[in-house]
Amino acid sequence: MDAGEVQAHLRAARERVLALTVDLDGERLLGPKLATVNPVQWELGHVAWFQEYWCLRLRPDGSRAPSIVDRADDLYDSTAIPHQTRWDLPLLSPEATHGYLAAALEQVSGALERRPDDEQLLYFAELTACHEDMHAEAFHYTRQTLAYPAPPLPRRGAPAPAPGAEYDAAFAGGRFRVGAVPGSGFVHDNEKWAHEVVLAPFRIARRPVSNAEFVEFVAAGGYARREWWTDEGWRWRESGQGRAPRYWEKRGGVWGERRFDDWQTLIPDEPVIHVTAFEAEAYCRFAERRLPTEAEWEYAACDGSDAPKPATPWGAARPSLARANLEGAGRAPVGAFAAGDTPRGCRQLFGNVWEWTATTFQPYPGFVADPYKEYSEPWFGTHRVLRGGSFATPARLLRNTWRNFYTPDRGDVFAGFRTCAM
Repeated sequence: MDAGEVQAHLRAARERVLALTVDLDGERLLGPKLATVNPVQWELGHVAWFQEYWCLRLRPDGSRAPSIVDRADDLYDSTAIPHQTRWDLPLLSPEATHGYLAAALEQVSGALERRPDDEQLLYFAELTACHEDMHAEAFHYTRQTLAYPAPPLPRRGAPAPAPGAEYDAAFAGGRFRVGAVPGSGFVHDNEKWAHEVVLAPFRIARRPVSNAEFVEFVAAGGYARREWWTDEGWRWRESGQGRAPRYWEKRGGVWGERRFDDWQTLIPDEPVIHVTAFEAEAYCRFAERRLPTEAEWEYAACDGSDAPKPATPWGAARPSLARANLEGAGRAPVGAFAAGDTPRGCRQLFGNVWEWTATTFQPYPGFVADPYKEYSEPWFGTHRVLRGGSFATPARLLRNTWRNFYTPDRGDVFAGFRTCAM
């Protein structure tokens, strides 16, 4: 990694976090106690703490220097502080929190200028930039969950939908190496390392499932038909969790959805969003389809090639905002962004909505946790893999091997899905 590039990532991540929270004040800095959100004021302090903890406080002998903020570990260490207690802590004031953020970034930037070839510092600085980018997307989720106004981000126009993504793309399968290749740059521990799998031939939809298609499932009694649900999904359904996708409501015979604090009529050709993995699986049974495995998803994103493995579905080294709906303020139609198609025409594998897969989040063979051990290891076996990013994901985070993961009951995240033929 290059120190200048890492510096740029750090600055961009901070700008995005501040832009997503600049208008949140008063009661909105804490908000209600919910299992799926953090208090904004705590989360901002945690971002600063995480950066300082990994980049500035680690001593050569593995011990930690004191924080620049008194009792910071007691306030902002997410691994030690139970979620439900974070609203009740004596947090820094909003002004002091922003001062902590600025001081941590300034000191890390200074360290990078003094030690541009320090590989350990470069690694941890990039880790903290990625961590901050992920929290930026989490602030999007918080604003949607709590019906706050849409974030004050510029809306970019999406390219017009183009034909060619209506049907399946066929893949012959065979031997394929899933995962990151050593020497390909910064990756997380759960992406390590590329290992061979054997895939049967499969056909995958060239685009995500749309609102119009999911309306057909709802209209067919999809939430009442036990035969379309897995056992776990039906237990979730019986707990009163859903009659339609989260935030949907029918008014005057017309389906609409809440987007942040605004009510809008459902746009038929946008991808369905805020569905759980259970709802995605039930739709698949209704449509006589299935979810792809994460290996199939990665194979499609790489167009079956792993020698060398492409970093993006269109083969470039980096994601592009011209080819994918990333870093935006909302969804685009499922037929848009044809410039980001794979050679076989798979569209929107990056951006618009995260895509549920059929794969339980597990370590790859030979897994060894990176220094931030809490990133992946505690969640193996209980979470489901999602791929591809959403409209709110910073482009710089993504690559074909990136693995996101949530429990299958999460409908608050910006997740949709695409299907495979049976």
